[in-house]
Amino acid sequence: MPDFKQLSRSVKGLTVLVTGAASGMGRATARVFAAEGANVAVTDLNVEATQAVADEIAVAGGSAKAWVLDVAKPQDIITVVGDVAKHFGSLDIVINNAGMSVRMPIDDDGYDAAWDKALAVMLTAHPRIIRAALPHLRRSKCPRIVNIASTEALGATATVSAYSAAKGGVTSLTRSLAVELGREGITVNCICPGPIRTGITDRISEEHKTIYAKRRTALGRYGEPEEVAHMTLSLCLPAASFLTGAVIPVDGGLMARNA
Repeated sequence: MPDFKQLSRSVKGLTVLVTGAASGMGRATARVFAAEGANVAVTDLNVEATQAVADEIAVAGGSAKAWVLDVAKPQDIITVVGDVAKHFGSLDIVINNAGMSVRMPIDDDGYDAAWDKALAVMLTAHPRIIRAALPHLRRSKCPRIVNIASTEALGATATVSAYSAAKGGVTSLTRSLAVELGREGITVNCICPGPIRTGITDRISEEHKTIYAKRRTALGRYGEPEEVAHMTLSLCLPAASFLTGAVIPVDGGLMARNA
């Protein structure tokens, strides 16, 4: 019988870049990785909010630095990714989390602009960031990529077709890059969050949150950003080295429930 192999469950000392890290699931992800000893590149559009997250991590004893990043700008991606790797001495993990709320009927005059923005931020940015990070990931002992999509990639809601198309593209991109990069030991996985308490869902009243969650999810509640963040962490552990190309709903059983 083969010897039992003890696989590492520590990300201590690894460097992770998180986009959209100033709030919600991105902020939770940055905090969770920092608490586990990773160096965290906190990136987002808002200068003050991004710095605030890095400061939170520092106060808690973690290692983090803030960068302002507009993922819709290709040159900004190249600059920030390079700066992150230079500052920390490595880049091991990329978390493509940046997103936006897009609700626009197909026949609205603003649809074309909404479509272009949704795909730029939530789909096109992902391969650009990955391409910029690849030279560093290829030198890592634990190269990991996690793309954050949505259950809207697995089901459908009226008037969010641009959002759904972007997120659906992320799931296909994940599988394709998992196959392409697998022989190099780089894993690429995707999380599809369901109803989560974030800034985007703050506008929904507690009453309607409760009604929706009890009607649609198996657990009967909204999820917390930290619950998504911990799944993200799990996909990035050295021990998760044989998991790639997975699309994982973190949705309280929303996609599993028929009625």
